[in-house]
Amino acid sequence: MSHKKAGGSTSLGRDSVAKRLGVKLIGGEIAKPGDIIIRQRGSKYRAGKNVKRGGDDTLFAMANGLVKFYNKKIRSYDGKLKFKKFVSVVSAKAKN
Repeated sequence: MSHKKAGGSTSLGRDSVAKRLGVKLIGGEIAKPGDIIIRQRGSKYRAGKNVKRGGDDTLFAMANGLVKFYNKKIRSYDGKLKFKKFVSVVSAKAKN
């Protein structure tokens, strides 16, 4: 007979697997259609030209080109102007 109730088990010690969020392609890198640029929760970065947002807020490329990060002033719901971060994919020809 065991004299300890649940020896060796614990109610603590559970942890979730890391989700590998973050920027996957930095500014100036070449992106192909379908390449993931950013994995995120919420819209910390917004989709610009040639970039779409997935169902889990992932930003991915829709065309060939170079990744470009920039800030843009956007009017908030309360009427204030705030800088928001955008990501776009511009063609290499347009950069020259």
